[in-house]
Amino acid sequence: MWVSTKAQYGLRALIEIARRDDEAVPLKDVAERQGISQHYLEQIASNLRRAGFIRSVRGAHGGYRLARPAADINAYDVVTAMEGSIAPVSCVENDHVCDNQNVCGTQDLWQRVDTALRDVLGGTTLADLIAESDRAQHARLVQIDPSYAGPLSR
Repeated sequence: MWVSTKAQYGLRALIEIARRDDEAVPLKDVAERQGISQHYLEQIASNLRRAGFIRSVRGAHGGYRLARPAADINAYDVVTAMEGSIAPVSCVENDHVCDNQNVCGTQDLWQRVDTALRDVLGGTTLADLIAESDRAQHARLVQIDPSYAGPLSR
């Protein structure tokens, strides 16, 4: 399975907006901070707004805010809003009837892959991604060079 940059950047933009939930976040700020083309991000934001993940705030301090709490937005919903189906093969898509299911031998495999994708993405919220990112950043900040003896070792 390949996740498009549209879905990847959509998630990154939502996380960036969610981190500053007290204020409306201009897309220019998100684009600069995330290293994403502002023009491309405007297209993505339009999709995110139509899908109900963000809302625009007009005015001098305008920008975007989440339309609902970060804990209520999961990665599966974002990815499918940006990409459509994420089924690994067409025979496991919703409402698809496979003509070869009696002779194929791989449908159960693809069904397990599809279920795993849905479980992982559906069980991961923006709040989870922010917490994971914060923990990883904290771990990077507190690592100490093992060769450093420091003033207490004397």
